Amino acid sequence: MKRRVLSVLLATVALGSTVLSAGCSGKQDAKETLTVFNYGEYMDPAVLDLFYEETGIEVKYEEALTPEEMYTKYKAGAIDYDLLCSTDYMIEKLIKEGELQEIDIDAMENAGNIGDKYWEFSQAFDPENKYTVPYFWGTLGILYDTTKVKEPVDSWNVLFNGEYAGEIIMQNSMRDTYMVAMKALGYSLNSNNEDEVNAAHDLLVKQKPDVQAYLVDEARDEVVAGNATMAVVYSGEAYLGNQYNEDLAYVIPKEGSNVWLDSWCVTKQCDNVDAAQQFLDFLCREDVAEMNFEYIYYSTPNEKVIEGLSEEDRANEALVPADDATENCEVSVQLDPEINDLMNTQWKELKAE
Repeated sequence: MKRRVLSVLLATVALGSTVLSAGCSGKQDAKETLTVFNYGEYMDPAVLDLFYEETGIEVKYEEALTPEEMYTKYKAGAIDYDLLCSTDYMIEKLIKEGELQEIDIDAMENAGNIGDKYWEFSQAFDPENKYTVPYFWGTLGILYDTTKVKEPVDSWNVLFNGEYAGEIIMQNSMRDTYMVAMKALGYSLNSNNEDEVNAAHDLLVKQKPDVQAYLVDEARDEVVAGNATMAVVYSGEAYLGNQYNEDLAYVIPKEGSNVWLDSWCVTKQCDNVDAAQQFLDFLCREDVAEMNFEYIYYSTPNEKVIEGLSEEDRANEALVPADDATENCEVSVQLDPEINDLMNTQWKELKAE
């Protein structure tokens, strides 16, 4: 899922399922219409206008805050969505439920702009690359204040050694926080081993007195403001944090982490597959991908855009992680139901203590 500042979306999301046209509301002469479901502030509105100008296809744009909210609204069936953008584990769920149509990647002129490694990441939830087109991606790591931390930060263990008690912020997300503990212990973040999940829970319980708070996007803001020394954040938040405070640094710990991938897919209820595929190909075009990148500033899988970045931006680990930095990283996939239930129960206990 997009990990940009989400607080600005709350007012929009509170409006419910109102369809947003994102710049296209005044166009009454559209030859065709696509209904697109995406996260809020996750596409430059000018992109939709440009698509209409070039094709005559109007995009009706609907927003959601989380993958879970998107899934619930989609399954409710009140709106027939043609395209949706969601995150790895939720797309895996939709594929398994038969909710998506195959995409003819070979027929997309601009699909080659997406780097090979992003198609490989996608295979964790879309094994044959049949149903998805990568959109944005990133990592989960540690954002820290270099003026307060003198030793090198290269391991998740810095969050558990007691040296920064009261100065640590963890993610207010079950999978993300358990991921940190699982990786610190040398386990897979997708482990379905009950003993390993229990060990991760015990480590998080032991750590809790040292945790200042469990936050989402606000975690970055607390480190920027100097209220915390380090926080578990997504790479996009780390990049933005460094723009506000140049003393901040971001690291993907050596034990590995989560690589998240947000991708586009065509729903089974889409009638105009040709138009949907045309829109996906349009999003992969270099100039369009650059527009969205400059609007969002998250890691893009579009190699043409990456090639055009400044040397400084290409060297920024939060924006363009080095290949070796992601060697031990994994994409989140659906856990076995009983393990997911166990983790849910433990997470509630952890937050309640």
